Parts: sequence; C-alpha cells; structure tokens
Amino acid sequence: MAERITGHTELIGLMATPIRHSLSPTMHNEAFAKLGLDYAYLAFEVGNDQLEDAIKGIRALGMRGSNVSMPNKQVVLKYLDKLSPAAEMVGAVNTIVNDDGILTGHITDGTGFMLGLKQADVNIIGKKMTLCGAGGAATAVCIQAALDGVKELSIFNRKDDFYKNAQRTVAVINEKTDCKATLYDIEDKVSLRREILESAIFTNATGVGMKPLQDKSLITDSTMLRPDLIVADTVYAPIETVLLKLAREQGCKTVNGLGMMLWQGAAAFKVWTDQEMPVDYIKGLLFK
Repeated sequence: MAERITGHTELIGLMATPIRHSLSPTMHNEAFAKLGLDYAYLAFEVGNDQLEDAIKGIRALGMRGSNVSMPNKQVVLKYLDKLSPAAEMVGAVNTIVNDDGILTGHITDGTGFMLGLKQADVNIIGKKMTLCGAGGAATAVCIQAALDGVKELSIFNRKDDFYKNAQRTVAVINEKTDCKATLYDIEDKVSLRREILESAIFTNATGVGMKPLQDKSLITDSTMLRPDLIVADTVYAPIETVLLKLAREQGCKTVNGLGMMLWQGAAAFKVWTDQEMPVDYIKGLLFK
C-alpha cells in the first residue's frame, strides 16, 4: 500500500459501526492494486451521530466516494444530492459517488444478490421467491429481484420496527413493477410453509446465521425444504450457515452470501472507477 500512495491518490471510505471486521478494505485495495488504479479505501467507525459531518467531509476532502453500511444506510439519504432509481425505491444507500461535489447515492446489495445467483447458475426470473427479512439488504434484494423480473415475492418478517419498512417495500413493488409482493408475519408458520412450497427459491436476508446468531436458523423444520428448492443466504461468514447446512442435507441447491458480497462490491467499484473489478482474482485472495 505504501508504494501505491502518492500525492494524487483519491480516497474512498466505508462508514459504519461496527466495521473493523469488514473485508471491503482488503477487497477494494487489492482490486485497485491489481488494475493499477490510484485509489485507497479506508474504513471509518461512523454512526448516525457523526454521519452528517462525515458526509460533509466527502465534499470538503474531495473524496471519490464511500460505502455506507449499518446503521447509516437509510439515515444518509437526507445528506445526499441525488439518488439512483433503485436507491430511491429501496429507501437506502450503500454506495456514494462524488462527482465534482455532487453526491449521488446508489444501492448495490440487490444487484450483488442477483449477480451472485447468476454466477451460481440459478435463474429465478419469472419465478416466485419467498424471503425473510425487511432491513436494508433484504429490501434491496426484493426491489432488485422485482425490477429484474421475478414474478412473485412473499416477504416474511417479525412485527418489529422493520415491519413498516416491509409494508412500504411491498407497496412500492406492487405499484412500480410487474412483480406481485405480499407481506406476512414470520410467526405465521402455516403461511411460511405454504409459500416456500410454492416458491422456486427461499432466501434468508436477516442476520440470523451470522455472529452472534451463528448457531441459529429461521427454518428449523427440515420438512419445509424440498430437494428441488433453491436455498440462499445473504450471510457470508460463516460460509455455510445452519440454514444452508440443513438445506444441503435435504438435497437442496444452496447459495451462500459470498457471491452477493463480492458482486455488490464489484458494482460499487464500477461506479467509482468505471472499471470492472477482477472478481475471480479477489475471490481467490479472500476465500481460498
């Protein structure tokens, strides 16, 4: 890294908390080095209280942009100048690009998920997906799936603070896309079983399965998973969650969150640099 830093090096950030565990700095800096691009990517512990000043800092320092993760994905919208169509529909941002002081927010999580499925030779266009979750990543996945041509979405979530967000997501999908979306309470196990049975793919887009819930799964009854069902998880650490292990044992094709993590990063990389991230090279470095 020291050999690459010059007086012309442009800075890209990652603003979230907690964030020191993230693989994104390694992923992007290795990609910059591989392509000979004069950028550096650093992680900053930034929460909602510091976010406004941090965004002002992007402009003041002439940074090229930043990634944004929890808990800032929705709060950051009010500090930006423009939103991509997908970010506006999702109501969240994970990537900011600075064009001469104009800050535009993008959301690449959903793109990453759909590209991850494609790389795993999974095609869900024109089919039905059942998904658990209503946070920023889950919303992005649902919106992008609907935009890409998934025919029907059944969304399950607890009646918590995110339930209203899920209601908004369903309304936006039904109003602005050709996809039919329906929301259910995740405690309604009868409906969950029925919707999974009618779906081509079941996706966990919650944090259940990653630390500190790495020994948990939203699905505990293996009879809900049939062999021809595709089971996907947005969690990438661990590589095989409890859900995916259960699904594999039932004969299901499984897709972990690694592809989503890599391809959402690649989409952000493209926005900042107008270059394609060397995804296979990065995957080999991070996940031998």
